[in-house]
Amino acid sequence: MSLAAPALAWQDDGDPPGESSTDGLREPAAPEKPAQKPGLAILDGSADLGSIPTRLSEMFVAGGWVMWPIALCSIVAFTFAIERMVVLRRRRVIPRDFVDRFIEHLEQGQLDRNEAIELCLKNGSPIADVFLHGVRKWGKPSVEVEQAIIDGGERQVGHLRKHLRILNGVSTITPLLGLLGTVFGMIMCFNQIATSSAMGKSEQLAGGIGVALLTTAFGLTVAIPAMLVYMYFAGRIDALVMEMDTVSQKVVDLISAEGLVEQAASPPRGSPPRPKGIHTAPATKAT
Repeated sequence: MSLAAPALAWQDDGDPPGESSTDGLREPAAPEKPAQKPGLAILDGSADLGSIPTRLSEMFVAGGWVMWPIALCSIVAFTFAIERMVVLRRRRVIPRDFVDRFIEHLEQGQLDRNEAIELCLKNGSPIADVFLHGVRKWGKPSVEVEQAIIDGGERQVGHLRKHLRILNGVSTITPLLGLLGTVFGMIMCFNQIATSSAMGKSEQLAGGIGVALLTTAFGLTVAIPAMLVYMYFAGRIDALVMEMDTVSQKVVDLISAEGLVEQAASPPRGSPPRPKGIHTAPATKAT
């Protein structure tokens, strides 16, 4: 009985007699790694590959450094879109009141060369500048007057198309920036999976790819509106140029040598009083 007691005690304790327990010598359990938030940048290798951000701010941070050039391009495109919207107003480019009265006074013979130049200079609109180039050739052959107006029109078209290249450039560059961010993100995604215990887990791979594609989505989000705005303004400029060409041709027919001879042969009906000006104050004559 005395020999059986130690044996029973050994079975209950789980350790053979004479051997001390190793429970106190076991290494403490490693602390659990805190869960990563989905808003960390995948380009820095710290994004959570198992989830895709849903908030806009988290998406922006998850995209990494590529998001900053894309955001800058969006600000540039918005700024120049507003600027072109103001500059390309029809009332600014081709003020209808000025054009109608200018042509009407030329048809009635109520303007001479100096008065027409003064009116164009005071108005200052793009169409007035085109008229000015032609008026300076007053009385010359129609070919020479027309060429002067063409030169002035080309100069104004250049001013109207100013900054459109920036919108076109933004629509071209931002998708490439987004694609670049996606490529870098894919590289970091596969590298992170290969060096971790997530090998073979498709959900980890899908989450990493989803985060990497955020930069492409943001790039297209900026590029598509920029391209639409560019196409709209390009069409608007073409329409304005065609209208400027139509009214300029009327001026050529009225102030060229051939037009002046025709006016002299058939004077206008009635003799209305000479106007003081077109949207201008009456000119003061030197005494």
